[in-house]
Amino acid sequence: MIEGIGDHGCEYMTGGRVVVLGETGRNFGAGMSGGIAYIWDRSGNFEKNCNKGTVLLEPLEDRADIKELKSMIEKHAGYTGSTIAQEILSDWSNQLSSFVKVMPTDYKRVLEEMASKNIAI
Repeated sequence: MIEGIGDHGCEYMTGGRVVVLGETGRNFGAGMSGGIAYIWDRSGNFEKNCNKGTVLLEPLEDRADIKELKSMIEKHAGYTGSTIAQEILSDWSNQLSSFVKVMPTDYKRVLEEMASKNIAI
């Protein structure tokens, strides 16, 4: 959980979850092969900063993703007193549409194959 990141954020990320509640620098996600990043893109500038060579940008629609994201932001607000996190949570239904899910293409394929074979993650 971070409230902004410079150039090359999540470069070569191989697992885990990242939430960015702020601006990103250029070349975000270059070489990202695993894990998921959620970006609060309230300015609408994220796509131009993302290196889409290995990732897909998806709207946040899956209930499990939404629940995970909200829980992470709630914990961040509780642990840090973040005014940004509190702002997002106080207007959750409107702010949710400003989030972008960054999903590595190979990771997505593996997850889909596992799901089709009923293999738990």
